[in-house]
Amino acid sequence: MKKRFLESTLLLMILSLVLSACSGANNASNPNSEDSGDGAVISAVGKLPIADQTITLKMFAPQKPTIENMETNTYTKWLEEQTNIHIDWDLAAEDALNERKQLMLASGDYPEVILHGNLTKDEQMRYGSQGVLLPLNGLIDQYAPNVKAAMADIDYLSSSMTAPDGNIYSIPMVNECFHCTYPQKYWINQAWLDKLGLEVPTTTDELYTVLKAFKEQDPNGNGKADEIPLTGTVKSDIDKGNFDGYLMNAFIYNDSDTYLTVDNGTVDFAANKEEWKQGLQFMNKLYSEGLIDQGAFTQNEDAVNQLANREPDNIMGSITTMLISFALSPDDAHPRHKDYVAVPPLIGPSGVQQAGIVNGIANGQFALTNKATEQQQIAAIRLVDFLFTEESVLLQEKGPEGERWRLAETGELDFNGEQAKYTDVPFTYTQTHNIAWEQIGPSLRTKEYLASFTAPQDPLAEGGYGTRLYKETQEKYEPYATESAYPQGIFLASEDSDEAAQLKTTISDYVNANMAQFITGSKDIEKEWDAYVSGFEGLQLSRYLEIYQNALNR
Repeated sequence: MKKRFLESTLLLMILSLVLSACSGANNASNPNSEDSGDGAVISAVGKLPIADQTITLKMFAPQKPTIENMETNTYTKWLEEQTNIHIDWDLAAEDALNERKQLMLASGDYPEVILHGNLTKDEQMRYGSQGVLLPLNGLIDQYAPNVKAAMADIDYLSSSMTAPDGNIYSIPMVNECFHCTYPQKYWINQAWLDKLGLEVPTTTDELYTVLKAFKEQDPNGNGKADEIPLTGTVKSDIDKGNFDGYLMNAFIYNDSDTYLTVDNGTVDFAANKEEWKQGLQFMNKLYSEGLIDQGAFTQNEDAVNQLANREPDNIMGSITTMLISFALSPDDAHPRHKDYVAVPPLIGPSGVQQAGIVNGIANGQFALTNKATEQQQIAAIRLVDFLFTEESVLLQEKGPEGERWRLAETGELDFNGEQAKYTDVPFTYTQTHNIAWEQIGPSLRTKEYLASFTAPQDPLAEGGYGTRLYKETQEKYEPYATESAYPQGIFLASEDSDEAAQLKTTISDYVNANMAQFITGSKDIEKEWDAYVSGFEGLQLSRYLEIYQNALNR
């Protein structure tokens, strides 16, 4: 009996080993599947659904006031059906998102996934180093081919995502608004040019001639000297609409923010150079002769808007602003906007011609916390990769086909005059909807995708404003994109970020205060320039440059 017992036990052990081997062989036949041990199996990369059984992920995101219910939202339901991932929402009021996020991360009471956290560079580094946010590098490399491809294709994306320690802690929303990439635009009254027999200026000297004619030759024909040749603001509410940005670029690059430049990998400072002095002298000449609006240093967007819409006679000759719509409504009920055309970057006395450019992403959106299991990490990164597909982006922002968009018909043309892919469907705006997420979470809206919608080919036709912005940017600014811009979105070392912020504030305030004084003439630039330049020594300019150089070198 004892012998038979031993034989039976041995037989059971052998059978167990055989079954185990068979099981191992089955797993090896599908190496891209992932089983966390709790029943759900993750499918191979690129295949849907992401899991064979429902996986629940708790996600932090904003509750937009225009969306009725994120749980029953049409896009949420579609996404869950496609992926087999159920979202357990942890929502914060949109206007309290940052406050709630900070409290959540500091207290430790956070979910597995931050879907839309508006995570600053400092937050990514701080909570990444603490282990609260998990590194995403390996997950992206193994499970997110769409994200990986975007990082390779978009030159600024990788640097905007990679922290100084080499880790990626957050994935951003990529939204390549083409005309927003070139914010330092200048719009001039073509009707006045035509009346006075003048051409659109191409150089700083020609601009002076045109502005002087606007002031002295009564182009609005009312017999009054009420024309304002050039208006705008300094550090305005109109996005980068300050006149010093556009005008200074004809002398030396002015990003109107850091005042940094890059030449062959070397970081330098623009606002203490001889070319900067020449730009200030030019602007002082315009200002002293009344060619620049005397209120430009104090007025805001509302003041500019009132000036531009003055009745009965138009008094605005030109304006520096990213969008002419900031000053004039671009519709047939307000036809005055049609008088203005964008002016390419001016050629300066040394032949410099360059357009300011925005080329980076400041904050991240998606992140994984240390509360996510291995399976949840894989499922979440696979979900993000799906969010980076064009189908997902389209439905996320606009809802199901037929609601706010449809496939373009043959002959419908896009912003480039080619066959369009999609056409927006007119709809009536209501206070709330429940068909889409609008723009929540990480996504990939490339400039090619944004340009693929049907667009009126006449830029001045009703509804053609988008075409107008696209064409003016494409033809007049993109060809002159500066090569001197310091890349925006680059991480500073965590130990340097607070110091850099303080230095930037102090230095920028100093530049702006002196700029106003030199342009208005309250400071004599010939007598006081050297003292102005020397003042940067006490502001630790060398340390400021060192920090940004180190960040660029990484």
